[in-house]
Amino acid sequence: MRIRFVAHRAVAVLALAATLPSAHAADPKPEPVRFQHKDWALQCDNTRTCRAVGYQSEDGDFEPASILLTRPAGPNAPVQVDLQVYSEKADPAALDLQVGKLSLRGLEGTIPRVPAGQVPRLLQELLRNDEATLSAGNDRWTLSLAGASAVLLKMDEAQGRIGTPGALVRRGTKAESSVLRPAAAPVVKGVLPVAPRKGDGALARPLLAEIDRASVADQCNGQDPLNPSTAQVRRLTDRKLLVSLPCGMGAYNYSKLLWVASDLPPHKPEPLQDVDGEFDADTGSVHSAMKGRGIGDCWSTRDWQFDGQGFVLTREAGDSMCRGFPGGAWQLPSYVTR
Repeated sequence: MRIRFVAHRAVAVLALAATLPSAHAADPKPEPVRFQHKDWALQCDNTRTCRAVGYQSEDGDFEPASILLTRPAGPNAPVQVDLQVYSEKADPAALDLQVGKLSLRGLEGTIPRVPAGQVPRLLQELLRNDEATLSAGNDRWTLSLAGASAVLLKMDEAQGRIGTPGALVRRGTKAESSVLRPAAAPVVKGVLPVAPRKGDGALARPLLAEIDRASVADQCNGQDPLNPSTAQVRRLTDRKLLVSLPCGMGAYNYSKLLWVASDLPPHKPEPLQDVDGEFDADTGSVHSAMKGRGIGDCWSTRDWQFDGQGFVLTREAGDSMCRGFPGGAWQLPSYVTR
């Protein structure tokens, strides 16, 4: 997340997506698209940027390997291809990629990128073959291509490319100008929290006294969710406070409940619906990260920003599959803002 502070009123503009052209007037408002088939998956966000990922097969003893294809919306938009492998050894200095008749050697970087000039041929080979091989010295990783055709066809559909020369799977002679344009990412103007005041922490007890205990107990586990010793009180504005309490505790995930309240009695704490996570007082944001399973090889994340009145969703992303990468292989956005 990149935040730029503007003028003396400390307004932050979130730059969570690159500046995009305005959506074509005739284009419908895009909805995030999610699709999965065999060892491949697709996620398109609210700007119509689509990301397709493929992994090693779940059948057999294969080391984690993945490929990411990213394509923004719009006519003649290029496809960017990134690769990733996992090894218990040191990260390889370079990778070789073999798929069908295409051989690419010495792809460097922590996340190697396929040269743009080789991408069109690579896309052809991905659709013609059953698997690709990544290697570094004597180490080998096998990337499954099962599901690639269906996922890339779905990408074409989501971006309005089917039947055009730029389609990945089902090409035709329709004009490229018919392809759906990028949609502009919403702009969120966030207000930074003011400095804390002496005595803010002491407000936890009277604030919690105004919260209905039964409603909290229905949502949380634990002995006493309204325990003032576990509450955090953070100042948002001259008059508004954020109150957070630990709530759900599972095997490897936990959640918090959040309220916005007045610092003067009656405090009237208002629960934040669908906002859960850790508050960052430096940026005025709340971040949530949830594991898909205990070993932590897939995650879903969400971010919200304080805008002076409440908290606005600014980003939502997640792994498409749990395939053995510690920390997850990729975070594929479904919702982005600027």
